[in-house]
Amino acid sequence: MQDQRRHQRLNINEAFSSIDDFIAEYVTDISRGGVFIRSKQPLPVGTKVNLKFSVILDDFETVEGEGEVVRVIDSGEHPGMGVQFTQLTPESRTIIEELVTRREAQEREQG
Repeated sequence: MQDQRRHQRLNINEAFSSIDDFIAEYVTDISRGGVFIRSKQPLPVGTKVNLKFSVILDDFETVEGEGEVVRVIDSGEHPGMGVQFTQLTPESRTIIEELVTRREAQEREQG
């Protein structure tokens, strides 16, 4: 039973039943090393998760892989969890690299 609890699937791009559900849980920050997922009920640190979520580059792209919860913020205005990538598909790694590279270029242009 403990093993099942520590291996959960997060479908960030699933169809949500309401806008409140969508706002309650979604990826708010992404880096080469992981993501921050806003959630009213973050999982405990150490939880292993299967990730699948969409990002927009030139089109919708799906990032898939595995991660581990390494940080939890369970109070305040933006509760959620930091998930470190432990394994990504090669395509997902390429997508994340392109996304981060574009964001860094935009920040250099603005600053």
